[in-house]
Amino acid sequence: MSGTAQHTVAVYGAYGHTGRFVVAELAARGYRPVLVGRDAAQLAGQADATGYEARPAAVDDATALDRALAGTAAVVNCAGPFAATTGPVIEAALRAGIPYLDVAAELEANLDTFAHYAGRAREEKAVVVPAMAFFGGLGDLLVTAAMGDWTEADEAHIAYGLSSWHPTAGTRLSGAVSRERRGAHRLRYSGGGWERRTDAPPTAEWPFPAPLGPREVVTEFTMADVVTVTDHLAIRDVHTHMAVGAVRDIASSDTPPPTATDGSGRSDQTFLVDAVVRSGGAERRLVAEGRDIYAVTAPLVVEAVDRVLTGRTRTTGVASAGRVFDAADFLAALAPHVTVRSGAPRPAARTTRAAGTRLGSGDAAS
Repeated sequence: MSGTAQHTVAVYGAYGHTGRFVVAELAARGYRPVLVGRDAAQLAGQADATGYEARPAAVDDATALDRALAGTAAVVNCAGPFAATTGPVIEAALRAGIPYLDVAAELEANLDTFAHYAGRAREEKAVVVPAMAFFGGLGDLLVTAAMGDWTEADEAHIAYGLSSWHPTAGTRLSGAVSRERRGAHRLRYSGGGWERRTDAPPTAEWPFPAPLGPREVVTEFTMADVVTVTDHLAIRDVHTHMAVGAVRDIASSDTPPPTATDGSGRSDQTFLVDAVVRSGGAERRLVAEGRDIYAVTAPLVVEAVDRVLTGRTRTTGVASAGRVFDAADFLAALAPHVTVRSGAPRPAARTTRAAGTRLGSGDAAS
């Protein structure tokens, strides 16, 4: 069952790079997007181009936020830096009694959402889904599906083989806010808890499956997936790893933003996500492939919206993708945007040296 014209969905940050993809995907699925954001001029231009209603609202104006969400069925927050927007938009969603979803990849913002709203959202039987995006949502779904009938595991690894990483302005701003909050530390999840470390993360050769093949990665490049996976799965060590070339791209101030190469606005960037879970001597692996990490966030979060609004959820409260949805069924529904397949057991990654970059933990994508 999919959306109808009677289901209006507010998109906060609708005029941003990812927000535009989300607006288009909502419309394609039969929903009526409501354009919301801080910049009235950009909203007006987008409204003129699309015919959708625009409702300007600053995050520090609760009255305007309430007006913006009035009569909507759900809200999707696409506006970074999420450290500034998640709290006010969640509060507005709770006042309106509607589900809240965001595409935040900021570690600190995601941790804040679980810490500050878990109890309240559970008591109010509200649905709050953070990080429902390429970073955070997809990796969590892959690990959850790979776990299958396992109730616990020793370790999980999510390795990102990106052909490139041309960051949007929102990614750069969100990353700067995360680094400012984190200071000289990076975050790592090991032994069932978070560690703050000051050493540079190492690099290793990761044995990506075909067609990518082995690539050098920055290991312990901690992304939002570590927050979402550990929210609901009993796994002692959870690590995310990023292809070195992509790390160099996002670390460089000279890397341009993504460039559209087709009519939908997608870039020619490709990705392969390798998710590996180990328990004792056993290993399970799922591999996801697709194109454009920003564009693919739209089908991820809109599929989530559709499932929430049609009652295909497993819980209420603040919950990550793998906890609130049937992970295997959700992944199957992402075709043709994402291709998911089982992978053969992999050899261990071979650590080579300490990385020479400080961009080692939680630099956000939005």
